[in-house]
Amino acid sequence: MAKKIGVIGAGGMLSYHLEGFRAAQADITAIADVSETAARAAAEANGIPNVYTDVDHMLAEAKLDAVSIIVPNKFHAPLALKALKAKKHVFCEKPPALNAKEVKGLIAASKAARRKLMFNFNNRARPESYTMMEYIQQGVVGRIHSAQAKWIRRTGIPGFGGWFTNQALSGGGPLIDLLHMLDLALYFMGYPEPEYVLAQTFGDFITDRSFKGPWGIPDAAKGVTDVENAAHGFVRFKTGQVISLQISWAEMVKREEVSVTFQGTEAGGMVRRLFGIDGLDETAIDTCELYVQENGRSVNREIVVPPDETMGRVRSAMNFVLALEGKEKPLNTPEQALALMKIIDATYASAKTGRPVRCR
Repeated sequence: MAKKIGVIGAGGMLSYHLEGFRAAQADITAIADVSETAARAAAEANGIPNVYTDVDHMLAEAKLDAVSIIVPNKFHAPLALKALKAKKHVFCEKPPALNAKEVKGLIAASKAARRKLMFNFNNRARPESYTMMEYIQQGVVGRIHSAQAKWIRRTGIPGFGGWFTNQALSGGGPLIDLLHMLDLALYFMGYPEPEYVLAQTFGDFITDRSFKGPWGIPDAAKGVTDVENAAHGFVRFKTGQVISLQISWAEMVKREEVSVTFQGTEAGGMVRRLFGIDGLDETAIDTCELYVQENGRSVNREIVVPPDETMGRVRSAMNFVLALEGKEKPLNTPEQALALMKIIDATYASAKTGRPVRCR
């Protein structure tokens, strides 16, 4: 029997979730949004039969197997918790929550309800990432001892005064918004247990409108803008492995770059997307490479994979449904989400204190 899924939030990621769920043969039977106008418009455009403005009513009435959560960051954990307590599987947009403490609560609720909890770390589902993981799992790379995680933008602030730039609603700026490459680096490295972080955030351009991105949400004249525009840091793990990170909405760089580069004992590698000046997926250049020594020579291998303008967003949603049905392994686990949020918490704490901070 097809899984029945309800969606909470009629935001910009909705189309990707719906396409992925339907590709895995799930039924989208309900949508809830605080804006009835937005919910009804999304329902009519996508053939969703039931519309709600109250999540509690949807969870009680719609006879769902699972829910998808697409709302501002502050509401991720409360809505996921509510859905888990209602015995629904949960697929939630990133970040997993505002902090590690909230993720711990979600893990406890997931175990108590015996329901799956997954997050949309969609870059794990890109063709480049699937392919690179095959090489890693086959032992071609050896042990990855170091990696560099980047998601950098020159002009990419997603509006001023909206929820993205309001720390109380978002949990932070680009560090928590563009956490994908940090997650992907950790994924390639086997998600080692983090020990400490030394980091610094910067806010030089966060109110400069010349650094506004080509997408996002409308400015709010009386809104709050109190997050960073860039974060740089160094993470050491209990295994001795390390990651350096550079994440920004606004920074003096040549162009937007989304990449993980790593160094292993047998080979190095890189997964990268370079955007055009318009910042659109359609103009991006994707690269997947391995670096090896053969016959005393340095050899760089370019790995050709199918293009995916969605950056794995559709495939990630498919994986959620297929994991519920036991047809695929989940691409991510709540325990990995917890480790990621511990690093983010420690990054902000280190930037505030000016000292290395242990991940707890």
